[in-house]
Amino acid sequence: MTTNAIWTIPLVSFVLFLGVQWWSSWYPGAEPGGGGYVAQRMFSAKDEKNSLGATLWFNLANYALRPWPWILTGLVALALYSPNGGLNPSADFAASPQQGYVMVLRDFLPPALRGLMVAAFLAAFMSTIGTQLNWGTSYLVNDFYRRFLVRGAGERHYVNIGKVFTVLLVLAGGYVASQLASISEGWQIVLGIGAGTGAVLILRWYWWRINAWSEITATVTAAVLTFVLAKVPFTGNGAVVTAKATLITAGVTTIAWIVGTFATKPEPTEKLVSFYRRVHPSIYGWQPIAKLCPELPQVRDFAANTANWVAGCVMVYTAMFGIGMLVFRHWLSGVLLLLASGVAGWLIFWNLSRQGWGTLSGSVERTTAKN
Repeated sequence: MTTNAIWTIPLVSFVLFLGVQWWSSWYPGAEPGGGGYVAQRMFSAKDEKNSLGATLWFNLANYALRPWPWILTGLVALALYSPNGGLNPSADFAASPQQGYVMVLRDFLPPALRGLMVAAFLAAFMSTIGTQLNWGTSYLVNDFYRRFLVRGAGERHYVNIGKVFTVLLVLAGGYVASQLASISEGWQIVLGIGAGTGAVLILRWYWWRINAWSEITATVTAAVLTFVLAKVPFTGNGAVVTAKATLITAGVTTIAWIVGTFATKPEPTEKLVSFYRRVHPSIYGWQPIAKLCPELPQVRDFAANTANWVAGCVMVYTAMFGIGMLVFRHWLSGVLLLLASGVAGWLIFWNLSRQGWGTLSGSVERTTAKN
């Protein structure tokens, strides 16, 4: 491997994962700008304080705590089954490293725990499938069938149609799964289709001009590019190929949805005013709509929210690496990183308390936050 190749691989990965993907890509469970999964957690809380606390805990548990059992199992699989210096080299692992997780479970868990793991896998699978089927069916029934095909029918009719769509989604999902060579290929398709759409989901809260066509343009462009670029013979290993395709998709999709936004009409004024009254977003990107609601205090909390965002990133990353340091018995580094995570979490709590938890609901009574 040349020196140039040594530096190119980590640079591409760095640019993708830390510089682009966090804002540009939509993928299930981590929707930038807020989405169905995050909203469900927040709506189930009794107030704003609890909803934000639950969201912070989800990010800590999902990104700092949950990956470590996977990472450790992956390292064990490499140490055991790698054909290059593994303690028990395996041709099966060399052909398909993805099965290393199951190989470790097979070789080291007693029968009772193996059965428990199989049950856990099945439960997780059914939970995910149920979520996706209900979610997809709700889109098809409420946003497509009920809106454009059959209006004004009874609820029983729409429930029955929902059952039909559920069966069709199961069949379609089974067919797509049969065409995939691996789970990673499926995830690459999902990430590719979502590349470039994340910016729309974030900016819709900050810019009044974004409309439905912005999101439609982003979704269609990303999907088309994903399947087109899949046939392009990029050079490099799998990670580099994925990074190149995702970067191209995100860049082209972002340009496309911005052009689509300005090429189409904005949302009706009454809808924008209704949204502004309900959400009460920061004034910076909503000046034209804010002028139509002079009785509402103007919110200028962009700086405070940015500070919370930075502190949140610090909290999650230092917690993740801190746990890793403790796992590998680097006690001092682990404790210091966890202390830094705790300080970042306290700063978020202090900042939100200073703003006032009750001012986060978008109600007319909220006070104006200061920069």
